[in-house]
Amino acid sequence: MIELEQVEHGKKKIAWAMAHMPLLAQLRQEFASERPLAGHRVGMSIHLEAKTACLALLLRTAGAEVAVTGSNPLSTQDDIAEALAAEGIAVYAKHGASETEYFDDLSRVLATEPDLILDDGGDLVNLLHNEIDLEIRGGCEETTTGVHRLRILERKGELRFPMYAVNDAKMKYLFDNRYGTGQSVWDGIMRSTNLLIAGKNVLVAGYGWCGRGIASSCVRGRSGARGRGRDGWVFSRSDG
Repeated sequence: MIELEQVEHGKKKIAWAMAHMPLLAQLRQEFASERPLAGHRVGMSIHLEAKTACLALLLRTAGAEVAVTGSNPLSTQDDIAEALAAEGIAVYAKHGASETEYFDDLSRVLATEPDLILDDGGDLVNLLHNEIDLEIRGGCEETTTGVHRLRILERKGELRFPMYAVNDAKMKYLFDNRYGTGQSVWDGIMRSTNLLIAGKNVLVAGYGWCGRGIASSCVRGRSGARGRGRDGWVFSRSDG
C-alpha cells in the first residue's frame, strides 16, 4: 500500500472509531474551547491503533503538543501512524520495529521534552528514571505490568513524579481486561485456527484480570471447555 493510500485508510479507521466513542466526542467539544492542556507537551507510548489515535488527537485538541510511539511494535498499525502524522502529530513508530528501533523511538518521543506522559508497559517511565532526565509533572500508566513496575519504584521511594494507575479503574480492569480481552482472545484463536474449543482442556498461564477473563470466557461462553490456571485452579462450567 503506497503512503497516500495508507493515510486515507488510516483516516477512515480513525473516523469510524471516533463515531463510536461518545465520551471522547463530548470531551472534544469542551476541550476545543477550553484548551486545558495549552502550553503542555505530552509524550505517549501506546498500542498505536485507531482508538488510541483518537486519544492522541483529543489531547492535541486540548492544546497539547503530542508525540507518539508504539508500546508494542507488533500492534503498531502503519496506516494509523501515517494518518496521525498527516494530522500534525509527531509519530515515531512502525510495525515490526526491532528492539533497537523500538527504544530509539521511545527516546525520540522524550527528545520532544514532554512534561506529561502516557505510558503503556512502563518503558517511558523506566527511561526517565535511568537514562533521560526531564522535568515531568506527571502521567498515567495503562497496564498491569506498568503499574507493577511503578509500585516497585514507589516502595523504594524512587518514583520521581506522580502517576495515575489507570489499570486500577474498574472500567479498565473489568471492561478491558476481564471482559474485553476475555472475549477477544478466544475470537482471535478460533478465527485464526478455524477450531472450536468445546470439550478441550485449556491452560491459562497467568491469572490476573486478563487471565480470569480468558478462563471464565472459555468455560461460560464456549460450550463447556475446561480451563486450568497457572496456579493449579481448575475451572469448569459448574464452577460458575
